Amino acid sequence: METRQIAPGLSVCGQIAPGDLEALAALGFRAIVCNRPDGEEAGQPSFAMLADAAGAQGIAMRYLPVGGGVTAQDQAADFAAALQDLPAPVLAYCRTGNRSEQVAKAAFARAPAPQGAKAPHYKVLIVGGGSAGIATAASILKRRHGLSLGIVEPREDHFYQPGWTMVGGGVFQQRDTVRKTASVLPRGAEWIRDAVSSFDPDANAVQLAGGTRVTYDILIVAMGNRLAWEKIAGLEATLGKNGVTSNYRFDLAPYTWQLVQQMQGGRALFTQPPMPIKCAGAPQKAMYLSCSEWEKQGLLKNIEVEFHNAGGVLFGVPEYVPALMETVERYGIGLNFESNLIAVDGPNRTATFRTPDGEVTRNFDMLHVVPPQEGNSVVAASPLADANGYAEVDAATLRHVRFANVFALGDGCNTGNAKTAAAARKQAPVVAVNALAALDGRDAVAAYDGYGSCPLTVDRGHIVLAEFTYGGKLSPTLPTWLIDGTRPSRLAWYLKADALPPIYWHGMLKGREWLVPPVPLQ
Repeated sequence: METRQIAPGLSVCGQIAPGDLEALAALGFRAIVCNRPDGEEAGQPSFAMLADAAGAQGIAMRYLPVGGGVTAQDQAADFAAALQDLPAPVLAYCRTGNRSEQVAKAAFARAPAPQGAKAPHYKVLIVGGGSAGIATAASILKRRHGLSLGIVEPREDHFYQPGWTMVGGGVFQQRDTVRKTASVLPRGAEWIRDAVSSFDPDANAVQLAGGTRVTYDILIVAMGNRLAWEKIAGLEATLGKNGVTSNYRFDLAPYTWQLVQQMQGGRALFTQPPMPIKCAGAPQKAMYLSCSEWEKQGLLKNIEVEFHNAGGVLFGVPEYVPALMETVERYGIGLNFESNLIAVDGPNRTATFRTPDGEVTRNFDMLHVVPPQEGNSVVAASPLADANGYAEVDAATLRHVRFANVFALGDGCNTGNAKTAAAARKQAPVVAVNALAALDGRDAVAAYDGYGSCPLTVDRGHIVLAEFTYGGKLSPTLPTWLIDGTRPSRLAWYLKADALPPIYWHGMLKGREWLVPPVPLQ
């Protein structure tokens, strides 16, 4: 097996075998992309077989086959996105390595700069076209029309991630949670369809995976965090089959609902990894919505439900725990604290947990997994990161603590708030006004209070609407006589199911700051 480097952090090779994974790990590879379709020839190791071996070595894997009518150009955007999501260095393989090199070149060459051209420059450059990045761009351009602003984002699709829990609960359709990136970009923003491969804040520049170097006056980092599926041995090889699912992936949320509908009896396990994670309530939401359906069908008495939480409490803000405990008791859920999922054997349907008393293995018929999470790998390898790999910013102004013309928000920064879309919605106007102030040579003018919201769906029709700021201080948006967030509420359900999606698509992403105007810095 011979590998050849074609770009910093990326190499290609021909077909690999399970026995090669230990050597590849020793060479330092942290992720592998498979560009070869399964079953192309007899004796070819399947992706699942390789993913299982890779997981044992702590190597992440991604399946992006080229062939059988799927071209390198077809996979270019997803390949670029994978390079941004996966830990580097990355190895891509196919039968000979040629297709891997072609798809890499297609990803790098989607928007090449002309030979000898001057590096593109923007007054404001936003890295990341997810919720936080687009909302911030819209808020900036609403205040300053015609500003030179670029958004670096490799993905062709934009996702409403809070809706995936509802897809997994049979409430939303998968198609309701996705739109084309081009359709949600604010007018006046230039879309740079590429991935950032490195940051150079001393030179006010970023390097793109396609080879272009882009400079800026103000940089805003909104890249999100990284879902580290590979840290659970055997998980990637069995996701989407053998009863193993996760609402943390767009393609898997429908499988969650399929499993819920098929379940007639047996054991269902739901897991939560160590903090911080995106939406700390999502692991419970998946469980409660599943139990609600089984209760409705009269099947709950036949199903043993267990919640395995790596932490020591059900929810981090004590005021919401009593209502959640009532829900746990209603459904007969077995709570297991300090129980962290470390391995999954899909074919044998067993899950292994690390506990204070040692490793515990449980059989399952359904397993909903929330992956461990960490700082984005590109940010983590840059001068922008703190010791944990997150962009290091002031908790109030969201300005970088070492680079005065850099801001960060969303799931990828190191603020101590809950990582939710509601937090990003509150952060975006703050970053917008502070970035414009910095562009004008002024100090920050607005402060973020740590607001986050977690609508905890305790059943299909009721929600405990958790809203809080830094330090777990309750911060209800609506009067408590209208919605008491510490108790299950039908009105909160209508807010989540009917109001929040249009608020997201037509409010947050359009720069409409309803109920979240930037608060002056004290």
